[in-house]
Amino acid sequence: MSAVERSLLFYKMLRKFQEHINQNFSFIRDKKVLLAISGGLDSVVLFDLLKKLDTIETALAHCNFQLRGTESDADEEFVKNLYQKSSNQIFTKIFDTEKYAKENKLSTQIAARELRYHWFRELAKNHQFDYIATAHHANDNLETFFINLTRGSGLEGFTGIPEINENIIRPLLPFSRAEILVYAKENNLQWREDSSNAETKYTRNKIRHQVIPVLEEINPSLFETFSNTIRHLKESQQIVDDKIEEISADVLRPFDGVYLEQSRKAQGDKYIKIDIKKIKSLSNPKAYLYQFLKAYNFTEWNDVVDLLDVQSGKQVFSETHRLLKDRDFLILSSNVFVNDSEISEEKSFLIKESDTKITKPINLKIEKVDAVKQENKQTIFIDAAKIDFPLTLRKWQNGDVFYPNGMSGKKKVSKYFKDEKFSLLDKEQTWLLVTSTNEIVWVVNHRKDRRFQINENTKNILKLSIPH
Repeated sequence: MSAVERSLLFYKMLRKFQEHINQNFSFIRDKKVLLAISGGLDSVVLFDLLKKLDTIETALAHCNFQLRGTESDADEEFVKNLYQKSSNQIFTKIFDTEKYAKENKLSTQIAARELRYHWFRELAKNHQFDYIATAHHANDNLETFFINLTRGSGLEGFTGIPEINENIIRPLLPFSRAEILVYAKENNLQWREDSSNAETKYTRNKIRHQVIPVLEEINPSLFETFSNTIRHLKESQQIVDDKIEEISADVLRPFDGVYLEQSRKAQGDKYIKIDIKKIKSLSNPKAYLYQFLKAYNFTEWNDVVDLLDVQSGKQVFSETHRLLKDRDFLILSSNVFVNDSEISEEKSFLIKESDTKITKPINLKIEKVDAVKQENKQTIFIDAAKIDFPLTLRKWQNGDVFYPNGMSGKKKVSKYFKDEKFSLLDKEQTWLLVTSTNEIVWVVNHRKDRRFQINENTKNILKLSIPH
């Protein structure tokens, strides 16, 4: 390539970048942007381009993962020098990546990714950065496409790296590494080369050095063709998303279990029921289940589909969630919450007479009051003289019987659950409050036992409530 051709390509990229920002990233103007900078070619070029858009306040964030010995330290020093020349704000952090990977049973690459994005989000929150920018470009996008192809993926795995993902932006995605290299040379930019990028032991590097060059020989316009393909796949994915949204209201139901509602508030998790009859009436239940559940980290999709036809109580786990078959529904719940409940099932929790509140296994407030106000499922009033401390919170057992307030006679707790149409998940998460003589005072959050009712002879009133 001649000097004139390089110069033309440089100006073409600069103009193309400015047009790209105006058309697709105009929202970052006059905003604070945190740029993830390694010191390599791509991030150095993005830094230079963002500086030319002088309405954007840009700070730098550099991670030293300590994976390449003195090279990693030299990268950090290079970025610090770059900061001193530019006067932009800079943040640097050293990570013990190998230790983190070992402790969390992750590959080194995944561990580094988790560490850097967690830190970037922390910086953005603490220093009020509006966006986090990374220097992913068209080559990264193409490499990711082929990585997903070799591992197997749904349609969304072939739609490319997102340009915008919440507060993370990738303004260089339309540009190839060749364009970026020309821009850097024409601007006399300095950058660091990562020696590990030349090694072919990593899948990405094998694709970069051994696959893409062959494809470029076959099709010199590879990146333009790939860009068109990605656009078509995104359009197809949008059709799928529209269809899923259209039928979700008919197939998915919110789960209204009381304890799950408390857990959702505490953990930010989503709990849903999937109507088995309705999903089986669709053209491809497995494909629809995948679309509904892909965000919850399930991998054994054949086992997920098998839940549609097995007996109640069967379940499938992902790293984060559980899918439970319960009669006519599949119920999705947090795996963390389930594991907590499984630990708790084998325990009982004592409440002493001096206790005014407990936080384990649930939040419960105990108050002495002078008058009875309106009761509900979350609040009951009992005659203190009729109970024997210590009280105990435990899960239900076969043979448990109580005298439901508002009903005549006694009833097995298991029969009460059945009559009230408790799901398996409801049963798991329901606690009983019992006296020291094992009499049930309250099916917590559901029904009080009438034996402990207030009457005209009551002198001491206890209010038991689940705080909102």
